[in-house]
Amino acid sequence: MNIVWLRRDLRVDDNSALLEAAKGNNPVVAVYIATPLTWQEHDLAPIQADFIYRRLFELQKDLAALHIPLLYFEVDTFTESADKVVELAQALKSEGVFINKEYELNETRRDDYLDRRLNSLDKTLHRFDDKCIFPPGSVVNKQGAYFKVFTPFKKAYLSKLSQFPVHPKKAAQLACKADLGEYEGHVLTADSPFSYPRVSSERYPVETKAIYDRLRAFNDEMVERYKEERDFPAVDGTSGLSPYLTIGALSVRQCMARVLYQQSLPLSLGRETWQSELIWREFYQHLTYFEPKLSMGKSFLPWGQALVWQGDEKRIKAWKEGKTGYPIVDAAMKQLNQTGWMHNRLRMIVASFLIKDLQVDWRVGEAYFMSKLIDGDYASNNGGWQWCASTGCDGQPYFRIFNPTTQGERFDPKGDFVRYWIPELASVPDKHIHQPWKYSNVNALSYSAPIVDHKAQREITLANYKNAKDAMNAS
Repeated sequence: MNIVWLRRDLRVDDNSALLEAAKGNNPVVAVYIATPLTWQEHDLAPIQADFIYRRLFELQKDLAALHIPLLYFEVDTFTESADKVVELAQALKSEGVFINKEYELNETRRDDYLDRRLNSLDKTLHRFDDKCIFPPGSVVNKQGAYFKVFTPFKKAYLSKLSQFPVHPKKAAQLACKADLGEYEGHVLTADSPFSYPRVSSERYPVETKAIYDRLRAFNDEMVERYKEERDFPAVDGTSGLSPYLTIGALSVRQCMARVLYQQSLPLSLGRETWQSELIWREFYQHLTYFEPKLSMGKSFLPWGQALVWQGDEKRIKAWKEGKTGYPIVDAAMKQLNQTGWMHNRLRMIVASFLIKDLQVDWRVGEAYFMSKLIDGDYASNNGGWQWCASTGCDGQPYFRIFNPTTQGERFDPKGDFVRYWIPELASVPDKHIHQPWKYSNVNALSYSAPIVDHKAQREITLANYKNAKDAMNAS
């Protein structure tokens, strides 16, 4: 008998650990273990917890069709979850435990601990690089070192992709079902304990067919317009697939295969742009693997540690609540707070505003996003925030500071997105929608005045960054 421990890989098709465990037609038991205390420490968003919870019931059906039962447990921490897997391996007389790797520091430590415990019992932990198409260490420069800049990483990645095309694999039904013995009562039911707070994720379907249909529909109907439309938040121009990639209901191989399906090279601009976004996800996963300090709240660039942050709690609260007085920032934050998702262009705008208009430590924003996002993935979230903070690998230069007014005017020119999320600005004409403080009837609006002056804050930020870099160079 083999055990498959599922974590961020909540699917049956194209699941490396599951497929390997089922080779030879051995009976297989799948297990999922909730860890609310560790989730709390990791700022897991309640909407993502609900998304996982709902997906587990669909996953259970998919596994049952393969004659694989799904056991469910709840413990407090990662360490206890590893202990539970060891307990199962002993009780079920499992020959091996199969897992797909996660690259964050706490996750790798958990799996190393599991490996040691199983090894002491003469049992084997089988680990697979399933989260990426190409595992960390397989896309490197001529010196054998990992890439620190995205563009050459992408070039090497695509070269490798041309040599090793992706072929997602489907799972097959096993000949017999495993005997659960004393654990028969631990199959997932509506009464199973799931004590982590949940916020409804119902707007995201969790049935496997619906997920596949969404992937196909995007690639059949929308991807060709992706490059032109993806930056405009009032337009439905993105794939909406990031939540499924985050919890592993879809694999990146499945997405890449669909992008390339029956396509000749070079790809269209829309397909190439979406493919680049998939490769960005891989890039950040590789960075997380090679740089454990990223999982410890440290800047990728050493001088980032010398930055001086203001930490004004009133301003932070205004940013979180969407009350900064800058319409595009406030509309974006309201979208996040009410839906658990934010348009990618807006993620950059609000991050830049928090860091470079309010001089707030990027880690504050990073944690808040994780606590709200249905698609909160540590590597991508950290990479995005450090990019905006100019402290990360391949981050924007520190002197590039988004102007929230001009960003709004460029990407929401008619104010459609702003008016949807901030109805109190509905009567403001297009000319002033991103600068309502210039509107003649501004006093009749129940909308905040700007909490800072962007031009003045920009100068403060430039000085702060220059001082940090100079201090590091001097030392």
